[in-house]
Amino acid sequence: MRSIGEMARDGGLSVSALRFYDRAGVLVPAWVDPVSGYRWYEPEQLEEARLLARLRRAGMPLADIRLVLAGWAGPDTDLVRGLLQAHLRRLELGLSDARSEFSTLRALLDHRETNPMTSPHTATARLSVPVPELAAALDAVRFAAGTDAELPMLGGILFDIEGEGLHLVATDRYRMAVAQAHATGHGGPRTQVVVPLPLADAMRALLTGEEPARLAVDGDSVALETGDRQTSGQSLGHEFPDYRRLVQLPAGRRAHVDTAAFQKALETGPVRASETREQDGEPYDLSVLRVTENGSVIVCDDGDDDQNNVAVNREFLLHALTAGARDELILELGAPTAPLAIRRPDDEGAFSLLMPVRLEN
Repeated sequence: MRSIGEMARDGGLSVSALRFYDRAGVLVPAWVDPVSGYRWYEPEQLEEARLLARLRRAGMPLADIRLVLAGWAGPDTDLVRGLLQAHLRRLELGLSDARSEFSTLRALLDHRETNPMTSPHTATARLSVPVPELAAALDAVRFAAGTDAELPMLGGILFDIEGEGLHLVATDRYRMAVAQAHATGHGGPRTQVVVPLPLADAMRALLTGEEPARLAVDGDSVALETGDRQTSGQSLGHEFPDYRRLVQLPAGRRAHVDTAAFQKALETGPVRASETREQDGEPYDLSVLRVTENGSVIVCDDGDDDQNNVAVNREFLLHALTAGARDELILELGAPTAPLAIRRPDDEGAFSLLMPVRLEN
């Protein structure tokens, strides 16, 4: 029999994906150790794992994948061929519609490039920032930075300098984190620079002393000095999304939560087992939240279908709670389609937003 690690290596699926497909009833291990809970697979299940990996890369829905796997080993392959052909037709129709829309969008972008609008491009800036504030700001946003090679502008942290304020922002499309720190010495116009993650991490490693940190931006060059230590590098050179538009949210229902207790409730509480979800090809657990009449936030049971429930990626929420770095945090839940906000009671300038996940009816 193959261990879950061996199956992941040879089957083209991650260990977390195999656990996910086990819970979803798509690829169930042949035996689970009753003591350790470790999963073991029969040799013939390797072919199923490889088939599953191919179907997911092709974007086939899990409901259809179940049927393909069920019919794959049978003598009658008509069902399997029909499912594959139907999915291919859906992809072709979707691609045709997408080509038409993207053709229009490219024309609009060409027009914008020939008639550019003004924006706070990287310029020259010199400012001083308290070390504890800059360190806390980096810690608060680092988890939300993107890693998608197709979106290099999200693979860093935005340093937005304006007046005596420095805002740090990171997003990977599904979540966003914003933090702020006081700055002195900058008297010029608003300046923005996207600091790549390796440089941002090197900056964070310097922030251990008591002296103010000195940040310098000169065109594409970014440098940070603390005491007699310095790190520097090149900015990403990409425009960052206008985060100010993305954080203009309608007021939601606010609830104070004990961070440690709420983290434990998430880690041990129910997930939406009836729905299988993936994000950029990786499966994840879905937690469903609701604000009760007494103002507390609960993790809903699988059968709780209240229309005001808000569903989120559980791992992302746990990351946001840790980055909040407070014993108590404020959760702000709006409509089920509105982002979930995680705020600090003593500093609402530092917050995280998580995009909700639409629940299937």
